[in-house]
Amino acid sequence: MDGAHSAGLQLQPLPPTSGATSTSLSSSEGSFSYKENLIGALLAIFGHLVVSIALNLQKYCHIRLAGSKDPRAYFKTKTWWLGLLLLLLGELGVFASYAFAPLSLIVPLSAVSVIASAIIGIIFIKEKWKPKDFVRRYVLSFVGCGLAIVGTYLLVTFAPNSHEKMTGENIARHLVSWPFLLYMLVAIVLFCLLLYFYKERNANSIVVILLLVALLGSMTVVTVKAVSGMLVLSIQGNLQLDYPIFYVMFVCMVATAIYQATFLSEASQIYDSSLIASVGYILSTTAAITAGAIFYLDFLGEEALHICMFALGCLIAFLGVFLITRNRKKAIPFEPYISMDAMPDEGAG
Repeated sequence: MDGAHSAGLQLQPLPPTSGATSTSLSSSEGSFSYKENLIGALLAIFGHLVVSIALNLQKYCHIRLAGSKDPRAYFKTKTWWLGLLLLLLGELGVFASYAFAPLSLIVPLSAVSVIASAIIGIIFIKEKWKPKDFVRRYVLSFVGCGLAIVGTYLLVTFAPNSHEKMTGENIARHLVSWPFLLYMLVAIVLFCLLLYFYKERNANSIVVILLLVALLGSMTVVTVKAVSGMLVLSIQGNLQLDYPIFYVMFVCMVATAIYQATFLSEASQIYDSSLIASVGYILSTTAAITAGAIFYLDFLGEEALHICMFALGCLIAFLGVFLITRNRKKAIPFEPYISMDAMPDEGAG
């Protein structure tokens, strides 16, 4: 009896230990954070793809009207309106992505827009090239697209897994934390110095202008994540719209976005769009990741290897975008498809 009794006791399942419970909880939390990262990344990729298609549709509309005798304004064409609707849809997808994934993951994914624009440009190119000339001319674009895709894969794979709820209390706490206040002090001083040299000393260097854009952009993405996260929580039933910090962030988001667009417009009047795209991407991404790491503590608790691989992904994406934009043609005024010099002389014959 004692042996049977002891055997029966041995067959009884042991209750889970606290270590096993914590392990299962951490694995479930890790799985949940990975799913949120994936949702945010897919929304951002989708948004940037749609935005790229929309902008190319609108560009096609402008070129088509300029090369024809159609008297209609561009906003009276279906193509332009389709591009505008797709643009709004894409921007909505990017905006929503900030609510699910860390800022440091979403910001570098704007490289997808550059990749898509390069591919669309190659597919719909007007000139006819011999195969050897085509490959030689676009080899940098092909290599750049490959590097940008590899960099994007590393970014998504080794992105930080910080998933703090965007409640009014959490955002207000981060806003008055001393690391962010110190960052704001440095950013404001640097912004004022750059603005002084740009406006008073005529320092029209592309780095100066795009650094102004990057500093404003770093605040834009910080506020976008706060506004997007609070809206998503409110939709889920946890109302956040009664917090004053929501409206503070919303006003800052709109104001910085407007001034950002102003400086970009000024830069486009001086420099080529491809140069603005590459330099702007590198500076804005670096500033935004820095701001996100300080404000939202994106990399807190992350392993050193993951941080290094994430940084490597950023560098590879930077190089890919640089190679793609470096090979683009400089913008030239529109010329008709049929040159006037090729028209038959009326006096001949």
